Amino acid sequence: MRAVWLNAILLRPWLTLALCLLLVVMAAVGSKNLYFRGDYKIFFGPGNEQLQAYEDMQSIFSKSENASIVIAPDEGDVFSPQTLALIKDYTEEAWRIPYATRVDSMTNFQHTSAEGDDLLVEDLFEDPQGMSQDEIQNARRVALSEPALVDKMVAADGKAVMINITVQLPDEGLDQAFRDVAGAVRELSNALSQTYPNHQFYHTGVVYMNDAFMTSAENDASTLVPLMFLTVVLMLWLLLRSFTGTLSTVIVLITTIAATMGISGWMGVFLSTATVNVPTLVMTLAVADCVHVISSMLYGLRQGKSKAEAIRYAMELNLMPVFITSVTTAIGFLTLNFSDVPILADLGNLTAVGIMLAFVLSVTLLPALLLLLPMRVAVKQQTSSGRMEAFAEWVITNHKRLLPFTVILTLVAIGATLKNEVNDQATEYFKPSMPFRFAADYQEEHISGMATMDFGLFMGEPSALNKPDNLQIVADFTQWLRAQPEIDHVSSISDTFKRLNQNMHGDDQSYYRLPEDRELAAQYLLLYEMSLPFGLDLNNQVNLDKSATRVMATLQNLGSKEFTAFEQRALDWLAQRAPNIEVRASSPSLMFAHIGETNMASMLRGTVLALILISCLLVIALRSWKMGAISLLPNLLPAGIGFGIWAVISGQINMGLSVVMSMSLGIIVDDTVHFLAKYQRARREGADAEQAVRYAFSSVGRALWITTVVLVSGFAILSLSNFGVNADMGMLTGIIILVALAVDFLFLPAFLMVFDKKSVNKEDNADDTDKKLQATV
Repeated sequence: MRAVWLNAILLRPWLTLALCLLLVVMAAVGSKNLYFRGDYKIFFGPGNEQLQAYEDMQSIFSKSENASIVIAPDEGDVFSPQTLALIKDYTEEAWRIPYATRVDSMTNFQHTSAEGDDLLVEDLFEDPQGMSQDEIQNARRVALSEPALVDKMVAADGKAVMINITVQLPDEGLDQAFRDVAGAVRELSNALSQTYPNHQFYHTGVVYMNDAFMTSAENDASTLVPLMFLTVVLMLWLLLRSFTGTLSTVIVLITTIAATMGISGWMGVFLSTATVNVPTLVMTLAVADCVHVISSMLYGLRQGKSKAEAIRYAMELNLMPVFITSVTTAIGFLTLNFSDVPILADLGNLTAVGIMLAFVLSVTLLPALLLLLPMRVAVKQQTSSGRMEAFAEWVITNHKRLLPFTVILTLVAIGATLKNEVNDQATEYFKPSMPFRFAADYQEEHISGMATMDFGLFMGEPSALNKPDNLQIVADFTQWLRAQPEIDHVSSISDTFKRLNQNMHGDDQSYYRLPEDRELAAQYLLLYEMSLPFGLDLNNQVNLDKSATRVMATLQNLGSKEFTAFEQRALDWLAQRAPNIEVRASSPSLMFAHIGETNMASMLRGTVLALILISCLLVIALRSWKMGAISLLPNLLPAGIGFGIWAVISGQINMGLSVVMSMSLGIIVDDTVHFLAKYQRARREGADAEQAVRYAFSSVGRALWITTVVLVSGFAILSLSNFGVNADMGMLTGIIILVALAVDFLFLPAFLMVFDKKSVNKEDNADDTDKKLQATV
């Protein structure tokens, strides 16, 4: 079969070229079906428990998706007439933002007070420019003492203020809706900054988090992919020193990417912050196949072979290793299907498809191109570059010292991995230089964190909220939340009831407590709701039949472990104090916290499966249980060492890093397979372990070095992404690939020479064996 396949390519290169291009075009046509999604919900599958809880909460109470604007005057006081006028104007204009259903700010806060037997409900700053200084100071005291405002809508020191726009977005065209809202808010901020100079505007909230997701993906697609392409071309030219080899590789890369993205369109897979990196990954990984084939062909040409003979030699020598490495790499990426994040599964599937397409094209299109295109290679008498052989001699000479040194270094690095912890924080998905991240950090520093956690308390019967016992539970839970160190702010209906009770008793401070009668509580709430203006009702806190309430907590920007631990602590408190009340917790922040925790556990199972499958495949490919067992060490050690290095660099494992072990396992197998295949070939020719190691370095060492440089460069470019998940994934994967080369060049040869001393078919002296190997080449 191999002879038929090789003859078909070498005898009919034009036909091979035409068929390959035809199939690529047919696949690439599917690109017309591609579309982009950047909303945060793409990180969660339809069956995700936290997503379902969030959707249920949104259907019971009003929507909570928002765009927040933090305004900071240069003079440092938001209670100046000019800044109050800006807040008032912004609040009024914000109602015109697309999809806006509610606008909350300090100026339109519905302040209640008593006037005789009447309850007055009015804006806290109804006419800022017409207020006297005493009136402003009185309103300032109210704002900085009101639980619903301080550390939520206004900083406790009065240096910053926030306006919150609640939006209700359509189910269809969600990305465009997010863009429309984000764009309209920016335009409003820019317009008002002209009228009110000396004020800084910062945009946060769910709307701008989604906008940041989309912006990051677009930036990656428009910058990283072209940069990677140019880097690959430059490095191939410098390392291969062959125009034809470089051009042929570039053609294979372009056709592979075009076919892969076309197949993505046919499959109905949309582009996302994860899948926009498929071209970069496929381009990076596809280079390895081409480099091995071209390096072997150039080696054959330098020995005086004809082009056809050199191509045949290269294909026969590399077919099995290239196929095995492609399959193992694809297996590593396919284990991303264990991920609880759908777009990471899409990333794995598309990259696996691209890797196998790259294999097919590298053993069909590539040899056809190499045969058709002109190529000149000077014939050299020496059999190697010299440098690689010199390095091999150094490794052989020092292998008894290298083995214990690498073992000790490995144990230290693996021990450091214990310092890593799974910790996802949605705002830290973006680099500090991004406007959204900068705004979120500013908001946390001056007002409150952006992370929220909503608790729905369901009491089981209409008007149950008005019962004094239930109100007391809500109030006690609110106080408990405020006492927790992670909390920045809590919004609760219990504060409204206390304020109304005080108002209805002549604003007597001693009556700032919950009403003790159910009917009285119901009357207070009805009177208050009837006095509220349109759009500022209580539907964000209380459901229609008053059987449930939502307590909204704003937390510091915590990591996932702290966030989920706080959730459990709160649920345990409620279960103990109010066992008859059904409680649900939800929010986008909580969704991301849980997905980070569960995704790591899922990917560990995927990694185990990948290891088993890859090990079995290597045993079959190398036709040796012994070689298959030996291959486990250089395949496992790089990930352990890499995560140890990461513990020193960061120590935080986010959503993207949770898939690195499975993903990198398939990649780093490549070097091991190629090295062991050449080592095993030499052993079967009668060489001892030392001679076989020397032959492996001589025949494949340079190719492994080239592919590693290209792979590390590709993932280093991915680390330039503004999206932290992609950047961290690229950096750690690059580290692991570089470590893998060191393991294969230092640890593996030393291990083989110490533990693979069994004699082979017959005793040959060193000179005879070396001559035989050269003849084989």
